[in-house]
Amino acid sequence: MNTILIVDDEYLIADILGFALEDEGFLVEKASNGRKALEALKAKRVELVITDYMMPVLNGEELVRAIRDELALPHLPVILMSGAQASQGRPELFAAVFDKPFDMDKMIAKVHELLGD
Repeated sequence: MNTILIVDDEYLIADILGFALEDEGFLVEKASNGRKALEALKAKRVELVITDYMMPVLNGEELVRAIRDELALPHLPVILMSGAQASQGRPELFAAVFDKPFDMDKMIAKVHELLGD
């Protein structure tokens, strides 16, 4: 069973997305900021990360760079979900970019696609 890490400081969004992914049969871990996400990735095997852009401690772009550099996980797929700030980032760093509010069915379809389900 694939584990997905959701990183968002907005608990409601993380919970709604988490419930939808659990309904699809995924295990879900959550972190409220980028530093906690890195700690979770060191402690658990995760097959995919879904992260917000604007967060305290590390933003989504800083998080994906740390995943690649500090944790040496170059192939871990990371999906960015964000408001208007997504255009400020570097979308090429991410496997996919979703603007908030996003279509849950499209998000779940992308997760299945990236995980080869």
